Amino acid sequence: MISFLRAYKRIIVFSLVLAFCAYGLIYPDEFGRVKGLFIRVIIVTLIASQIFWTRRVLDLGERFLPGKPRRAWLAVIAAAVYLFFFAYSFNHFGLVYLFTMGHAPAAADPRLRSVLIEGVLSVWLVGSWVGFGLVMVFWTADRATRSAAWVYRRASKAAAGQPPASELGAPDPRLPARRRFLQQAAVAIRASPFVAAAYGLLYGRINFEVVRKRITLRRLPGTFEGFRIAQLSDIHISPFMPAEEIRRCVTITNRLKPDLIVMTGDFVAWDPEGEGEVVQALAGLRAPYGVFGCLGNHESITQTEESITRLFAARDIRILRQERAPIRLRGETLNLIGVDDSLTELQVIAPLVMPDTVNILLVHYPSDFDRAVELGIDLTLAGHTHGGQLSLEFLHRGLSLSRLETPYVSGWYEKSGGQLYVNRGIGTTALPIRLGARPEITVFELTRQV
Repeated sequence: MISFLRAYKRIIVFSLVLAFCAYGLIYPDEFGRVKGLFIRVIIVTLIASQIFWTRRVLDLGERFLPGKPRRAWLAVIAAAVYLFFFAYSFNHFGLVYLFTMGHAPAAADPRLRSVLIEGVLSVWLVGSWVGFGLVMVFWTADRATRSAAWVYRRASKAAAGQPPASELGAPDPRLPARRRFLQQAAVAIRASPFVAAAYGLLYGRINFEVVRKRITLRRLPGTFEGFRIAQLSDIHISPFMPAEEIRRCVTITNRLKPDLIVMTGDFVAWDPEGEGEVVQALAGLRAPYGVFGCLGNHESITQTEESITRLFAARDIRILRQERAPIRLRGETLNLIGVDDSLTELQVIAPLVMPDTVNILLVHYPSDFDRAVELGIDLTLAGHTHGGQLSLEFLHRGLSLSRLETPYVSGWYEKSGGQLYVNRGIGTTALPIRLGARPEITVFELTRQV
């Protein structure tokens, strides 16, 4: 691994410098803002990773086809293949919207060819970015270790009265067996991100988890003791979350026998034409006290708020848009409130809050939790984050890219008497890969505070 880092240190530095310049050309107004520092780092390292690994692929190809003319042809072929994959998948990943921040929904292509191309590109992007991050970590650690060793040797020689000798960069003698081991370890480390990305595409994306959570509410009416609520979120119907998989989630949810089912937005991905199919797939949900939902930002992006609400209503599923629905059981009431994905809408629902009972808010963005607590909401159910989708929460909670957007990434939170649960969702967006953030179906059991 160390020899690999030494050989490619110029490529690492060149990739970072070129990526930094490219980002400055794409987003010339962003360099003066501190708020987007982490996002800039992510984009720069993503661009750098593409340059770095493309150079690495060319170097490997040159071993089989030596000579500068042949290397030039390899570069042309590699660039053409990369541009083809990127251009083919540009719309379907929603990258037009992400780059322009405009409304540019694209029709999904369910054909096997399209799915394979997008899948391969997704594995490449995630694997190359994570792999480049590992290379940077090892490279930095190598330079720091060698510099510290050099300083130590200089200090030791000075203390012993020996003349100092510049030994920085001097090769360490290694036994052949040890060298072979390090080379094999380097290959394994470089390949592991691509293997993990493939796992996240083929299995992690559909490895559904049922999470059971008991929620204690101080004002819960006695008749609602043990009342069960199932939550689904972020369906994102697409070629990577087809109707068949959604129906599988519906079957799992119905088997949990909830009293009430709620959904917290993002039913479509980037294709507005998918609204009819996702509604039909979710129409199989059954609960004695009904199925309710709210809208997410992808309904806003695809401009399907009105149409998908009507489609759900025709299937006896009520989408709450700045309105409430009382859930009654033997003379007692729970106040269920639904709001669209806009934070400003929370101000509109203040009159909908009932002070003498439990108020449950369905909202897509978990960041709205702080405002919901101020309004007297007892329990907020949200989604949006996908649990980070690419997450390291098994090392530390909240260690994911979603942390840049909200402190509420996944799971249960409590603040000033209010409670929040952030569902990881069942679908994916942008890249159809899940690592460390399994798709989730949640069932809550309500209980009174003793």
